[in-house]
Amino acid sequence: MSDRITKCFAKAKAEGRGAFVAYFTTGYPTMAQSEAAIDQAIAGGADIIELGVPFSDPFADGGVIRSAAYEALKQGVCLDDVLAAAKRLRAKHPETAFVLFTYYNVIFSKGLETFAKAAAEADIDAVLSVDLPLEERDELLDVLKPYGITYVPLIAPNTPIERVKESAEGLENSFLYIITVKGITGARAELPPDLTARLDAIRAAVKLPIAAGFGISTQAQADVISQHADGFVVGSALVKRLGAEGQLAGKLLP
Repeated sequence: MSDRITKCFAKAKAEGRGAFVAYFTTGYPTMAQSEAAIDQAIAGGADIIELGVPFSDPFADGGVIRSAAYEALKQGVCLDDVLAAAKRLRAKHPETAFVLFTYYNVIFSKGLETFAKAAAEADIDAVLSVDLPLEERDELLDVLKPYGITYVPLIAPNTPIERVKESAEGLENSFLYIITVKGITGARAELPPDLTARLDAIRAAVKLPIAAGFGISTQAQADVISQHADGFVVGSALVKRLGAEGQLAGKLLP
């Protein structure tokens, strides 16, 4: 199994910072611009890239990512296109960890075994399925493991610590994606006041690294999160900027 995710978090820790996980809706604004932006993000310090697969009903996402997904779908971008992009990106970035970020219908429609084989051929490190509950996770994980691919669980703000522990069991070379706020994705001016205490509690309860996301849009927010988690996730802020500018020139976070 690939250990790129583990190495990314270890490298960030050794450098005294949180690992930077960057989300992109693959194929938005165009596939070429999307891939170029990912190149720029990695050059700018992103450790792990989440490759968002456009989906017609992205219920967990806010307006920015939802609109980006619809635009990519209009251009005909599908799972196979995202995996093809992953292959091209892997050739340029052998040490970067790539997480395929999707909804379960996309995976199920392709067929679990066919999907796992295709993801392995694209050298994907992990899969994150937004709507796959813990009780049904092993249906996918058992198929992914033989291909050397791990799974990244989403942890909701109201998930009890015992269930968080269960979510971490059976996983290696992965991390827990801790959702910072109730609701959908999207940049927020402020994060919940009780967030840092929750991150501390989760971090103490599990051995896997934890990265917090949903709402993080500035370096100041990322710095606060990094004091209580092993990494932070930025998505909507990058997707919005990419849609407005067509590129990610300069600093990634204000």
